[in-house]
Amino acid sequence: MSTFGLIEYRDASPEVRAVYDDIMATRKTDWINNFWKAIAHDPALLRRTWEDIKEIMAPGALDPLTKELIYVAVSVTNNCHYCIASHTSQVAVCASEIEVRLRSSGRRTLHRRSNRQKGLARAMFWQKWRPARVGVIREMRSD
Repeated sequence: MSTFGLIEYRDASPEVRAVYDDIMATRKTDWINNFWKAIAHDPALLRRTWEDIKEIMAPGALDPLTKELIYVAVSVTNNCHYCIASHTSQVAVCASEIEVRLRSSGRRTLHRRSNRQKGLARAMFWQKWRPARVGVIREMRSD
């Protein structure tokens, strides 16, 4: 079975770079994870997949945090450690945005409750997934 390498930003075609730039701007990050680099061999698939993800994550009946938590649940069900790590990092981004909104609105009681709940969830997550997650994040960040 043959395998393809990952398409790094510096080696990407202009079409792939445009999608990478959109991913980084939308996700508010300065790097592209290996999932996108792996499918960048087919620019049409990369663009179509990214457009589908943006449509799924667009405002709707469910907030972005709930959608990411569903992604995490599916990733756990599929036993995909890479997916778990990737979507858990996005959960942290969504939770941070909610925290900022709560602080600015002056809803301190809800904010404190939210912190307790986040602490419990964080402890449960690290107890179960830490060994697998550390290795996956190293893989994701290796460039």
